[in-house]
Amino acid sequence: MLIASRIFTSDSDDRACYQVILPTDVSQVGHLVEVVAGCCFDAVSPAPRTRFRLCTVVAEAVANAMLYGNENDPARRVTVEIAVHANHVVIGVTDEGEGYDPDLLPDPTSDEALELTTGRGLYMIRQLADHVAFNDRGNTIWMTLPRC
Repeated sequence: MLIASRIFTSDSDDRACYQVILPTDVSQVGHLVEVVAGCCFDAVSPAPRTRFRLCTVVAEAVANAMLYGNENDPARRVTVEIAVHANHVVIGVTDEGEGYDPDLLPDPTSDEALELTTGRGLYMIRQLADHVAFNDRGNTIWMTLPRC
């Protein structure tokens, strides 16, 4: 069973922070998405589009971390961090892989990529999140989305 652990920070802002660490097991992605949504939307009723956006980006980011970052190795872990602010959330997904340069990925909307069956996850994340950033190593993605 996946449970989000509350993290208490020394920051003076009014955010709530949570963390979930899970093994690389894609069968857990759906459950993880519900745990993250529960943290993000506690005490608020998001618009259906807001919930869809959050659930989609979390599922894509975690599946990518498991399949590509951790190379589907069940001994490796994925860490999901959630910072819930009054009007927005920031979700970080970190894998134990070597990382990559997201700017080197091919454009999935190019003529050459249209027939491919992979390569659209990060594109969808960038379209649905308000802001997307990566660490220098390329094994952590941070996604900012509205809360309501």
